Amino acid sequence: MAQTCCGQMHYNTGYHREAVPLVRRFVEMFRDAEAVCVPSASCVAMMREHYEMMAEAEDDLAFLAEVRSLLPRVFEFSELLVNRLGLEDIGAVFPHTVTYHPSCHSLRMLHVGDAPTKLLRNVRDLKLIELPQKEQCCGFGGTFAVKNPDVSLAMLTEKDACVVQTGAEVVTALDNSCLMQIYGGLHRSGSSVRTLHLAEILAETGGGA
Repeated sequence: MAQTCCGQMHYNTGYHREAVPLVRRFVEMFRDAEAVCVPSASCVAMMREHYEMMAEAEDDLAFLAEVRSLLPRVFEFSELLVNRLGLEDIGAVFPHTVTYHPSCHSLRMLHVGDAPTKLLRNVRDLKLIELPQKEQCCGFGGTFAVKNPDVSLAMLTEKDACVVQTGAEVVTALDNSCLMQIYGGLHRSGSSVRTLHLAEILAETGGGA
C-alpha cells in the first residue's frame, strides 16, 4: 500500500535527480517480493531501461546491487502469465468483440510479442478482431501529448478511426495511458466503443468480474 510512482514521469521530463528517490522507494517496497506484477508496460520499460543506469550514477554499490537483484523479478502483466507462469487460458468469459492495441512500450521496448493475444484468444465467447495499422502510436507518449497537442491529436484521430473500423465493442491494451488517450477521442466523437485493460477482460467470468 505504500508504493508510489515508478519515476517515469519525472525522468522523461528531465528531472533525473528527482526520480532517484522514487526508484529507491520502489526497491524498498518490493525488495522481498518473489515477483512484481505491473499492469503498465511503460512502467516496466522505465524500470528495465533506466533503473540500473540511475543506480550506477548514484555511486552507491548497495543500491545498485538491490536494483540488479530486483529487476529480474519485475514482470509486465501478460509476461507474468504467459512467459513466467505458462498460462494462456485462465477460464475467463467475455461475450464481446474486442480489438487489441499494442502500446509502444510493450511492442518496442518489452517485446511482449503475442502474449496478450494468446490470452485473449483463450477467453470464452470473445471474438478478437485485428486492429488495422496496429503498430502505430496512439499519440499519447506522456508529456508528448502536452507539448505537441496538434501532432498528438492527429495521431489519435487515425488510431480511433482504425478502432471504429473494426466494429469491435471494446479496445484493450496493456497501458492505461494509451486507453485513456484512445477513450478520450472515442468519447468526444460519440463512439460507443469501450476501453478496458487486458486484466479487466481476464477478470470477467460471464456473470460479472
